[in-house]
Amino acid sequence: MKTFLCFMLLLFMVPLLNSCGTIYGAAVDERNVSTIASDHQIKAGILKKFTDDELVGVLDFSVSSYEGHVYLIGEYKTTAQKNRAIELAKKEEGVTGMTTYLIPENPKAACGTAQNLELTAKVKAKLIGDKDIWSTNIDVKTMQCITVLWGLVGSKVEIEKAIRHARSVKGVSQVKSFLKAVK
Repeated sequence: MKTFLCFMLLLFMVPLLNSCGTIYGAAVDERNVSTIASDHQIKAGILKKFTDDELVGVLDFSVSSYEGHVYLIGEYKTTAQKNRAIELAKKEEGVTGMTTYLIPENPKAACGTAQNLELTAKVKAKLIGDKDIWSTNIDVKTMQCITVLWGLVGSKVEIEKAIRHARSVKGVSQVKSFLKAVK
């Protein structure tokens, strides 16, 4: 019970912590404040739907919204779960489009959860270390040793550098990029 309460508190606190960074986030984000707020609302609405749905599960997928375009990244247990997640996300008010990168869970994959988290952290560290990239605008998730990048950056040069950084991390087998340049 104590673990459940801690988990619920964490789920409650994450959006609050996110909003504390709104001023900084707005300063380095390529979107205007109104669009950022709308995108946060879309993301929160989708996550709420996932939380309320027994089939989907809020922890199985990463969700982001950029200018109303939703990115749904993750691993699914069943085709029904994948289809339900897409259906719920598409129904959220304000969604103008969707990009998905969903792969079936593979218990025999070369990378387990711990290694995927480690690879994600190493990629993020490389992005943060590059002062030419607004790394706060890039979302990163690694599944089965495949690193996925998505978000809005300032230029095609930033996209190329981000992909190079991800590929340079030992253990990353493949890099999938959904990064978009605003210029």
